[in-house]
Amino acid sequence: EVQLVESGGGLVQPGGSLRLSCAASGFEIVVYDMSWVRQAPGKGLEWISAINSGGGSTYYVDSVKGRFTISRDNAKNTLYLQMNSLKTEDSAVYYCASRWFPLAGGLKIGYWGQGTQVTVSS
Repeated sequence: EVQLVESGGGLVQPGGSLRLSCAASGFEIVVYDMSWVRQAPGKGLEWISAINSGGGSTYYVDSVKGRFTISRDNAKNTLYLQMNSLKTEDSAVYYCASRWFPLAGGLKIGYWGQGTQVTVSS
């Protein structure tokens, strides 16, 4: 069974940090580009970061550039998102996905996890 399981979310104060993990099972991420997508309350899915299969190419949406870092450990079959200098507007459910761009017409494509909640609040 193919699974992506996110972890590492939680409540953090503005300016704080969190590290999200996405553990894959049932398939090898080494051959997949991977990405992170978030959904804030009442808003649509927002593609925020991606990394190619080899890890040499990355993408960040402008709002997280310089604060978030995507990485992968193919040996551990795990994707990561290091989030620093968190802002209240970063509060959302964060999903990992098995595509560089895992959205088509607003719908999810590829493998997705169940999401992990990140809440940034004082």
